[in-house]
Amino acid sequence: MVRSTVIDIIKEDNNFQYVEVIKRNRNKRHKHGEFFVEGVRNINEAIRNNWEISSFIYSRERDLSSWATDILNNVKVDSLYQMTDELMDKLSGKEDTSELLAIVKMKPDNMERIKLSENPLIVVIDRPSNRGNLGTLIRSSDSLGVDGLIMTGHSVDLYDPETIVSSVGAFFSLPVLRLPSHNELYEWVQEQKKEGVAFLIIGTSAQADYPVNKCDFTKPTILLLGNETVGLSRNYKEIADAMVEIPIDGVASSLNVSCAASIVLYEIKRQRYL
Repeated sequence: MVRSTVIDIIKEDNNFQYVEVIKRNRNKRHKHGEFFVEGVRNINEAIRNNWEISSFIYSRERDLSSWATDILNNVKVDSLYQMTDELMDKLSGKEDTSELLAIVKMKPDNMERIKLSENPLIVVIDRPSNRGNLGTLIRSSDSLGVDGLIMTGHSVDLYDPETIVSSVGAFFSLPVLRLPSHNELYEWVQEQKKEGVAFLIIGTSAQADYPVNKCDFTKPTILLLGNETVGLSRNYKEIADAMVEIPIDGVASSLNVSCAASIVLYEIKRQRYL
């Protein structure tokens, strides 16, 4: 059994306020390098993928399941916060309050976290503005063979609780990094070419060179996705080797970015498994 400092919380004291502000405040999250995690699958995946957990939060007024008890007994953390049901209800984002919450340490935005496969596939999302879409994109990327996901530009917070929940655990298994702009990505691509990995950079647009099924995705690929409202930036279009579109019918002129990404990623997987 691991030993952690147990902190009893019966009112909204400094310890409670710290957890609460980590959950809701982007600036505070990044200042402290920690983020809020809720959900059985998310906590399981964080543990399985060796993310450093600084604390667990649970109720002092209820019996815990064998799952929660096993985690508290065997996962080393700095502190355990036990609090009242009322305070747990205030922290939880679910209608049925979770029995276990966690504060997890952020990982560095280091490209070395992305371990390239034999035929690598990288997804880049430029200035994502919707937390749910970002979480869904992480989930799709993890499911469809992506080596890593890169965010660039001013965007929603990668570590927002809604993003984490929407990823359904995939957040902790897929390397997701933040880079300031296309410049840092392009420099990395050039370094990879020197090492023998010649990436094709393929952009997506509602109006493009040719349909997605006519593009050859069998080589190492970087797939560029644009902002939900304004699409891909001019800088990304200029570094792209080709632009592809998804032919659609109906009233809508374009697809939700996470839906579009799933379609393109499936086409890439289909081509590579022919």
